[in-house]
Amino acid sequence: MIKFFLMVNKQGQTRLSKYYEHVEINKRTLLETEVIKSCLSRSNEQCSFIEYKDFKLICRQYAALFIVVGVNDTENEMAIYEFIHNFVEVLDEYFGRVSPGQGFLYWGFWKQSGHCLC
Repeated sequence: MIKFFLMVNKQGQTRLSKYYEHVEINKRTLLETEVIKSCLSRSNEQCSFIEYKDFKLICRQYAALFIVVGVNDTENEMAIYEFIHNFVEVLDEYFGRVSPGQGFLYWGFWKQSGHCLC
């Protein structure tokens, strides 16, 4: 089961966060800080699956954008890894030529929804 979904830039700023379990605001901030730090500090040669506390983190980088999904221990990591890629492809198709390679994927998404965080 997915616990949370984060989109983060290379500077460590959260651009999107969605929680599927209740987490208090102050704990969210601490959780995001630790999760972001652990994902940004990894090299490209390291595994994209991270054991973290009582759940797993699946990280995927698209240019300057990191997508991090927190799941419980029973979830299939490869299925979530592929889900992230499919999510990016859908956004790219929907918003037209918003290439993940450009690092501006989240710009079109939030600009269209009226919730721009940039």
